[in-house]
Amino acid sequence: MHATVGDRLHVHSRAVGLDETIGEILEVRGSGGAPPYLVRFSDGHEGLVYPGPDSLVEPRTPESPRIKDSIPAR
Repeated sequence: MHATVGDRLHVHSRAVGLDETIGEILEVRGSGGAPPYLVRFSDGHEGLVYPGPDSLVEPRTPESPRIKDSIPAR
């Protein structure tokens, strides 16, 4: 798996009926774009992630909104 800062990390649900989790990669701590990644998720929490086989990295496009911009105000 390879990622750069700003890419999206999609973690697919392991159970039927649950939504996938989407986060923005804030830091790449492995060499050459490898995990672990510091990720901010759409619910606002941040964590260090070692993605598993149920994960997908989606490159950021100019049209992609930042995760922090889509978090509702509390």
